[in-house]
Amino acid sequence: MKALVLTAYHRLELLQVPEPVLGPEEVLVRVACCGICGSDVHGLDGSTGRRRPPVIMGHEAAGVIAQVGSAVEGWSVGQPVTFDSTIWCGRCPMCRKGLWNLCARRRVLGVSCEEYRQDGALAEYVAVPQHILYRLPEGVSFEQAALVEPLAVAMHAVNQLPIQLGDTAVVIGAGMVGLLTVQVLRQAGCSRIWAVDLDEARLELACQLGAQEGFRADQQDVATEIRHRTNGWGADLVLEVVGVPQTLGLAVEIVRKGGAIGLVGNVSPEVPLALQRVVTRQVRLQGICASCGEYPACLEMIAQRRIRVEPLISAVAPLEEGPEWFARLYRRDPGLLKVLLRP
Repeated sequence: MKALVLTAYHRLELLQVPEPVLGPEEVLVRVACCGICGSDVHGLDGSTGRRRPPVIMGHEAAGVIAQVGSAVEGWSVGQPVTFDSTIWCGRCPMCRKGLWNLCARRRVLGVSCEEYRQDGALAEYVAVPQHILYRLPEGVSFEQAALVEPLAVAMHAVNQLPIQLGDTAVVIGAGMVGLLTVQVLRQAGCSRIWAVDLDEARLELACQLGAQEGFRADQQDVATEIRHRTNGWGADLVLEVVGVPQTLGLAVEIVRKGGAIGLVGNVSPEVPLALQRVVTRQVRLQGICASCGEYPACLEMIAQRRIRVEPLISAVAPLEEGPEWFARLYRRDPGLLKVLLRP
């Protein structure tokens, strides 16, 4: 089969590689399209340590079942499916608690790190365990389904916070997950949502998708603007979807007393924290890791058109053009959000 392989840092090659060998409880999916995740782009230069060559990247995908393992039940060739990016064991203490995203044996598709190597979906075929598969509802396209993974991250983030109808919320970072988070917060009943970013076009898109206003962090005093709109109190909820010192500092500054901050972004491994401000104002800091069972709800919300993913798709291109699109994303060419590749 053909696959887009990271053969060395900053080098992607379209190669012929062997098809995956199925285990008894695995299915072989013929990939219809696969998204390029920001983590894949960061993996190009080796800075994350989680895309060690050689590896086939890609974990945001959908396709059709091409083959089933000998012990697979309830799945058949020809079914349109998507799948979780996380492979979990179902047997460890975390899995028994229903915390699949924290599985002790957790593996992520398209990741090659010190602990494991798991080829992903930027290829004609990918093999996945049957328990991470999800059927596509009628009317949901492969392109839409390829965005379920980042949507599930956004939904998981909102689900971890003590949200109430009428709450106010700020989303810091209007990238892919941030823009999906805006929509999930709207569906969850937030009365007012504000988005913060450095990119004017992304802020405009955030407003089209449900944000009340967008603020340029490099041009406006965001903390003053938020306090002004909340009678001096601050926002009930803040979703920090960047993960650098400046954005975490802003999150702490704009959340109200007793409010909650969801920590989704993690670009910086360590950041300073205004500890006294968090403690004396009883602010809840909630770490967010991947998703955990949100796929069915995400697929239904896309099918019902309650969540719009189409405006986030910048391009759909053949797998052969993958190196070019990776380069453009790595350069941060303007106007690009999600690029989907078709094997």
